[in-house]
Amino acid sequence: MSESSQPNALARLFKSTSKIEPREFSTVIAAFFLLFFIMGSYFAARPVRETIGTLLGREFVADLWLWTALFSVLIIPVYGALVAKIRRSVLLPWIYGFVAIVFAIIAFYLRADEKNLTVGAIFYVWISVLNLMLVSVFWSFLLEVMTTEQTKRLFGFVAAGGTVGALVGPLITRLTVGAIGNSGIMLVGAAGFVGAIVCQRILIGIWRRQEAAGVNAAATTGAQSERGLGGNPFAGFALVFKSPYLMGIALFVVLLSAANTFLYFEQLRIVEETFKDTTRRTEIFANMDFVVQSLTVFSQLFLTGYLASRLGVKALLTIVPIVMVLGFILLAFVNVFAVLAVVYTIRRWGEYSFIRPGREMLFSPLSTETKYKAKSFIDVPVYRAADYVGAQAKTAIDALHAGPMVAAFTAAVLAAIWAVNGYLLGRKHDTAAAAK
Repeated sequence: MSESSQPNALARLFKSTSKIEPREFSTVIAAFFLLFFIMGSYFAARPVRETIGTLLGREFVADLWLWTALFSVLIIPVYGALVAKIRRSVLLPWIYGFVAIVFAIIAFYLRADEKNLTVGAIFYVWISVLNLMLVSVFWSFLLEVMTTEQTKRLFGFVAAGGTVGALVGPLITRLTVGAIGNSGIMLVGAAGFVGAIVCQRILIGIWRRQEAAGVNAAATTGAQSERGLGGNPFAGFALVFKSPYLMGIALFVVLLSAANTFLYFEQLRIVEETFKDTTRRTEIFANMDFVVQSLTVFSQLFLTGYLASRLGVKALLTIVPIVMVLGFILLAFVNVFAVLAVVYTIRRWGEYSFIRPGREMLFSPLSTETKYKAKSFIDVPVYRAADYVGAQAKTAIDALHAGPMVAAFTAAVLAAIWAVNGYLLGRKHDTAAAAK
């Protein structure tokens, strides 16, 4: 990578706010905009998914989470086989191209019949699997490029690219859905993934130039980056079950899912009861996304890296679960939309600002195969299986007419366990990093 010895004004600004070194500037900016297009495209389409969820009904959506979990499991060996045989410089851009094509196909069917429940169910499952998979693939590649020390300084800033995208995406949906409809929003998402292809190619080019110049921060060599990882497509399963550390990360994801699932189904119930018009529901979901991302971008630029560098990854993984214990207790006594919206916003803000970057940092000292195969197993099928179990548990509680209070107190207990698990994982990572 050729960098000017005198960084421009923008580079100086980023260095002062995020401690980005001049040699890292191009890599970080390319990663920033890659995640911007990934998250912007997804979050533009996300309100459409939520609206389809209200049309399908809460019980049907809970059943769909089983299919989401099953396809999440099936996609892992397929992805494992692809990453084992195809070099990442070819595979990653093609993944985004495939997503763009599917978005365009879904747009065609939604334009023909927006209330087609079969198409709606397929779309709901597909985009739910897609979301976790794409984000996992992105961070796997970035973990291969950056060292453990760099992840603490730079992951917050890179994550802000996703936040800006997640801010712009629902804003575009909010402003245009009335004119172009839900099918038009899907075409906007398809265009965004074309932008992701361009950014991925730029980032790969920068990485190659870094390797050629001998300044690449990653442990892999240029030869390694130009071939598949090899190994067993099912290796991710075995790697997780053999490692107590990875099992701990998997448990962290399960407990995270439990908190998300409770709040998600409460959101569907209250929005369905409060807002009768489907377009209005899409606007409400878009507005909530906009608020969350507005709060998050500042935190990622100025707080995430500071907390990780000064207090360690354990702080990133513990703050939100502790706050959620208090939030669930409050929600148990005051179960109204305003309170739910505040708790839901805090949970998502904290996840994007602290939990997600911190969870990615946990993988930084691990092998390349672990970063791709084991990580994708935890990020997708473990997460979605936990979603399904949580959804069925929430449905069972509702069927028993136990009321929101019982579910909220149960979620509070799980959040407390989540906090302990996050602290132990973060402390182990921080201790290992300090010993190097």
